[in-house]
Amino acid sequence: MTNSNDSSSSLIRNQLLPKEEMLETGKPKMKLKIGVPRENQKIENRVALTPESIEILVNKGHEVFVESDAGKQASYSNKKYSDHGAIVVADKSEVYRCDIILKVAPMTIEEADLLTSAQLIISSLHFNENLEGYIKKLMEKKATAIAFENLKDDDNLYTIDRTMSEISGATAILIAAEYLSNIHEGKGVYLGGITGITPAEVVIIGAGTTGEYAAKAAIGLGAQVKVFDNSNIKLRKLQNNIGQRVFTSVIHNKVLEKALSSADVVIGALPPHEIGMKYIVSEKMIKKMKEGSVVIDLTIDHGGCFETSECRTHQNPVFKKFGVIHYCVPNIPSRVARTASIALSNVFVPLLLSIDEYGGIKYLLQNDMGVRHSVYLYNGILTNLFIGEKLGIPSKDITLLMAAF
Repeated sequence: MTNSNDSSSSLIRNQLLPKEEMLETGKPKMKLKIGVPRENQKIENRVALTPESIEILVNKGHEVFVESDAGKQASYSNKKYSDHGAIVVADKSEVYRCDIILKVAPMTIEEADLLTSAQLIISSLHFNENLEGYIKKLMEKKATAIAFENLKDDDNLYTIDRTMSEISGATAILIAAEYLSNIHEGKGVYLGGITGITPAEVVIIGAGTTGEYAAKAAIGLGAQVKVFDNSNIKLRKLQNNIGQRVFTSVIHNKVLEKALSSADVVIGALPPHEIGMKYIVSEKMIKKMKEGSVVIDLTIDHGGCFETSECRTHQNPVFKKFGVIHYCVPNIPSRVARTASIALSNVFVPLLLSIDEYGGIKYLLQNDMGVRHSVYLYNGILTNLFIGEKLGIPSKDITLLMAAF
């Protein structure tokens, strides 16, 4: 039997002993209310979250509102979304009242009007003629905005930009194969190599991620590949990543012109402004290419790699100039919308779960430099210096701003 006096003495000693300080280990978790609007399907077929990714979020206790037919172009039905726990709504404004709005294409000014206040917007950001009105509307709404193409991972790489570049490069070769075939009134050439037949020749301008994946796809089909870039470092890296020897060269006009004259396919994957040029392939070079050859300009949204390029849409993608088939459509990943949507979801779900784990976007930004790098508005305050200078709007450094909150 325990003596009551001994128990009292023990209790007093425990109260007087110094205790280990309890440090704050993190903010309380929160329930997220996420909205996924339907995109303008004339220019964007991807959807920000797949049904399977929504199921992960719902199982963590979050709510996801999906506008009706948001996944239609990526072959995801409303039933598929609802079966995986999404709340499918017909009223667009209901989606835009959520705490977090997750889009692929930039929000329009009309869509921004539907916002309430102090929400988090995650979408791409385009520097077009509507930029000023869009930025000012988000500032008015006290929004925090993330340009997802600027998200960086733990290796300091642009996560989504790299993934979409991989898709663009590989898909460009498949597009080229289509337009070389008779199906689209091409000259009936197989893009690859067959025993006893000279393989098709593919010239790739640009040795970055897009060029690398275009080269891998072309080599996989058996084509003869030549890669041009102004960076020896990029060319060497591409050579190592491919794992076999391919023709590589820095960009010399005479060498490039000779390669183009015998090429069946030319992929433009190097934005000309990166090397201080207006375009890389001149009209004169295009005129010397073979009748029925195909050029695919993956830099058309940056002004175009070819002097003869004209921006087209997925509905009207090609034109012929000097007998050469031109494919100049921005947003190639939208052509394979389901694959691209899965790739986007693979990035967005961990990001949303991190917001939950840290107890809000504020605490995530304080701890994650890769996410902080992508923020261009915080609580309605512009934090992107380039946008500020372009529009004449004062901006503040996001790191200094975070210290003040």
